[in-house]
Amino acid sequence: MAGSIKKVLGMILAGGEGSRLYPLTQQRAKPAVPFGGKYRLIDFPLSNFINSRIYSIYVLTQFKSQSLAEHLQESWRFSSILRDHFILPVPAQKRTGDSWYRGTADAIYQNINLIEDGDFDIIAVFGADHIYRMDLQQMIDFHVRKRADVTISALPVPLKDASSFGVIQVQEKQRVIGFKEKPKRPKPIPGRQDEAFASMGNYLFNKDALIEMLYDDAADVDSSHDFGKDILPRVFKKSRVFAYDFRRNRIPGITRKEIGYWRDVGTIKAFWEANMDLRNIKPEFNLYNKSWPIKTANYGTPPAKFVFNEDGHRGQAVNSIVAEGSIISGGIVQDSVIGREVSIDSGAAVINSLLMDRVKIGKNCKINMAIIDKDVEVPPDTAMGYDLEQDKSRFFVDEESNIIVIPKGFKFSHH
Repeated sequence: MAGSIKKVLGMILAGGEGSRLYPLTQQRAKPAVPFGGKYRLIDFPLSNFINSRIYSIYVLTQFKSQSLAEHLQESWRFSSILRDHFILPVPAQKRTGDSWYRGTADAIYQNINLIEDGDFDIIAVFGADHIYRMDLQQMIDFHVRKRADVTISALPVPLKDASSFGVIQVQEKQRVIGFKEKPKRPKPIPGRQDEAFASMGNYLFNKDALIEMLYDDAADVDSSHDFGKDILPRVFKKSRVFAYDFRRNRIPGITRKEIGYWRDVGTIKAFWEANMDLRNIKPEFNLYNKSWPIKTANYGTPPAKFVFNEDGHRGQAVNSIVAEGSIISGGIVQDSVIGREVSIDSGAAVINSLLMDRVKIGKNCKINMAIIDKDVEVPPDTAMGYDLEQDKSRFFVDEESNIIVIPKGFKFSHH
C-alpha cells in the first residue's frame, strides 16, 4: 500500500490539570489557558492538525473542561456536511470502569471504540498544551516510509538538559532501541554526541498496533497506563518504533530562528517567557506567518484604540502586542502582551507584563512583571512588581521567577 493516502485520526490529550501553572489553572484546564493576547494553548496543536490537512479530531478533556469546551464551540466548528470533518470534545465517560483517565494510555483506551469503529489507518496522539508549528504530513511520510508501528516525535536537546525529559535512544536509522523517562545518564543521538532525543509526547500509531498495545496495557495490573512511563519503554522490543527528528520539519514561511521551536509552557516562568518572546522585533515564534496561521476564536470585537485622555496624556504601547478591543487612554504599555478588551487608564504604566481579556487598570497604577488573568479590575494607584515583600503579602508570587500572578476574577480589597 505504499504511496497511498493514509487516513489519519487525531486524538488530542487535553485533560491536563496543569498544577504548575496555578493559579492560571485554578478554574480551567491547562490547554484552555490564554496565550499571546488572543489565543489559547490548544489553538497551536489544533492549527497544526488543520494546516496539515487532518480534519478528523477528537479532543479528550477531563479536568475543569468547561472553558475548553466553550472555546472549541466558538472557534473550531466545522459544518456537518462532511462526515469525516469534525473536532469533537470527548469528556471522560468512564466507559470502561469507574475511574477518570489514569494516564495518557488509559485516556485513549477509555475511548477505544472511537478507534475501532473508525475507518482510519494511523492514529495521531498529540498533547494539547505546547507552542510550536509542525507539518504532520512530513512525520506521517516518515512513519510510512519506515514501515513503523509507532513513531515518536523527538526534539534534539543538549545532552546536559536531557535528564528532565523522556529520552529516546536510537540506532543510526532512527529506530528506537531504548526509552527512559528522565534518565540520569541520557544516551546521545548516534553521530551527535552532545545531543539527545527528547520525546515531545506526540505519537503516530498504526491503528491495529495501537489497539493491541492498549488492550495489553489495560490488562496489566501493575501499569500506570501511561505512554511515556509504561508502553513506550517496552513496546520497541517487539514493534517497529522510530523517532522522527522534529528539527527536520519544515513549515512554509518559517524563519531560520523558528526551526525546531517547541515550548512546554508548563511553569509560570516558561509561560511568561514564551509570551514575552512574541513582543520582540524578531521573535523566535512568529505569529505573523500567513502560510501557517494559528487560528482562534473571533469574537467580533472592535480594533484596539490609543487615545489622549482629558489631561492630555497620550495612550501608547511600545514593543508590545495589543489585542483587539483594548483601549489605552493616557496610560503607557511597554514590553507587554495585552489581551482583548483591556482598558488602561491615564497615568498608568504596564511594563513586562501579560494582561488577559477584560482587565481594567485604574489611574496611576504601576504594574511590572505581572500576569493578570481575565476579568480583574485593578483599583487606581495600585503598585505591583516594585516591592517583593509587599507583593508576597498581598498576591500570589511565583517562587521560581518572582512573577506576580493575579487569578481570574480576583477582587482587590479596597484599603
